[in-house]
Amino acid sequence: MSAPLKAIDGNADLTALMTDLAAKARAAARVLALAPPEQKDRALAAIERAIRANAPAILAANAEDVAEARAGGMTSAFVDRLTLTEARVAGMADGVATVREIIDPVGAVTESWQRPNGMTIERVRVPLGVIGVIFESRPNVAADAGVLCLKSGNAVILRGGSDSFRSCRAIHDCLVQGLREAGLPEAAITLVPTRDRAAVGLMLTGLNGGIDVIVPRGGKSLVARVEAEARVPVFAHLEGVNHIYVDASARLDMAKAVVLNAKMRRPGVCGAVETLLVDRNAAATQLKPLVELLIDAGCEVRGDDVVQSADARVKPASDEDWDTEYEDAIISAKVVDGLDEAIAHIQNHGSHHTDAIVTEDAAAAQRFLNEVDSAIVLHNASTQFADGGEFGFGAEIGIATGKFHARGPVGAEQLTSFKYRVHGTGQTRP
Repeated sequence: MSAPLKAIDGNADLTALMTDLAAKARAAARVLALAPPEQKDRALAAIERAIRANAPAILAANAEDVAEARAGGMTSAFVDRLTLTEARVAGMADGVATVREIIDPVGAVTESWQRPNGMTIERVRVPLGVIGVIFESRPNVAADAGVLCLKSGNAVILRGGSDSFRSCRAIHDCLVQGLREAGLPEAAITLVPTRDRAAVGLMLTGLNGGIDVIVPRGGKSLVARVEAEARVPVFAHLEGVNHIYVDASARLDMAKAVVLNAKMRRPGVCGAVETLLVDRNAAATQLKPLVELLIDAGCEVRGDDVVQSADARVKPASDEDWDTEYEDAIISAKVVDGLDEAIAHIQNHGSHHTDAIVTEDAAAAQRFLNEVDSAIVLHNASTQFADGGEFGFGAEIGIATGKFHARGPVGAEQLTSFKYRVHGTGQTRP
């Protein structure tokens, strides 16, 4: 294991520290960009072994973070995002194995064509360079981001939240061990060794060209700050104001299973559903059972007048509720007049993250999938599948809700750009 990182003194020259980290990451990125797939995969195999072997140390560090969060009065949903269990650590290692097994995107020729003058032009995938990842309470992001950047030939600078500081250090030790065993530079995966919030601001400046792109992974305030202050490109997702629309033709048993999982499996993740829309033509048979199911499972329901009439325990929904990512066991619910109103509501109040329809009507499903302008749209499936691991990417560095470069789960392939290689035989331009 690598030596534990130490938090720097608050009086230290943080700017000098961060500039030095970025310079070392830049040098490591040049090495990684040319590293053969076999060498990167050896590092990933070693990282997987290290995570499994050091699970007790990771869990012990995480227990300290969780105890501190609880003592600080954090919400149950926040604590859930922060908490690692044996199963979650094993899942982290499994994700590393999946990333290792996917095809290396670097060097892949995506298109090739020949011009009339005989020149051959190829478009080939290349790494982005140095990626700065700023995240909050979920320590598994350190592993996900680290291995995805490694696979895609990028160096990464990780700045985890102060709440997960100990957990991230323990995970980072495993990442560094894997790099070392494969003969790759340890600076390829760098963890900012301080809780000082000023480090975030320095990363957003780009550190004199040391960082090529920033990925924020956290709540609305973090993403808003990054988008407002960043002087380098940003892969960002807005909050997950996600919807499920239960169509008139939906099977009640399926609707109940999908809605309950989408809200209550893990209410604090960005893929959790926040608003339930029910077709008025289905309300007589679908609404009351769905509302009762959620409330009996411990979910607070805030609804319009029709939803309130279905169960006396429903609280009135305010205008603000339709635009809120609760990240908790709370859901807003509304009855709508069919598919058109459902799509309009999602367009007006959603965040273009993840939205789903439950229906047996193939035409309605197709319209929903075509017309809802979100990064992920689902038919008859839980919104909690909004996850790179569930897409077969092994992990994700985030869910991008913009439309430039990357959208949806950002995996190894999305962490590459491209360049053109032109092969000639002495051609000159007239």
